[in-house]
Amino acid sequence: MTIVRYTPWQEMSALQRQLESMFNDVSSVTRNHFPAAELTETETDFALKLEFPGMKLSDLDIQVMADRVFIAGDRVSENKDKTISEFRYGKFQRAITLPKTVQNTKVTAEYKDGILKLTLPKTEAEKNRVVKVNLSEVTN
Repeated sequence: MTIVRYTPWQEMSALQRQLESMFNDVSSVTRNHFPAAELTETETDFALKLEFPGMKLSDLDIQVMADRVFIAGDRVSENKDKTISEFRYGKFQRAITLPKTVQNTKVTAEYKDGILKLTLPKTEAEKNRVVKVNLSEVTN
């Protein structure tokens, strides 16, 4: 019979590597959702907010079509001597489909504190979707 020495730290290290691998897999899935977006709707328009912390507007390419917004850019690291970083660097692109059509020629933008807010006016056809029905008394 062979005697094997029990080393609990080796098992803990193996468990830690497995957990790190699992979290790396999860973070690679969430990378597809950069930049983070928030879409709100009013009666006349949509407000699309996008997070671009630490980026300049010159690093972004934003195109608005009638039914979607396309965002592309390149986030460059200023610090080449980083040891550990959870920031996302490199080229990215994302397309956000809008629930209704917009007038892409009348889009306005505001950039403040790393948040880009696009105001996307709805088309006239989308604004007038609600129709009031006149009810008259039914006679027997």
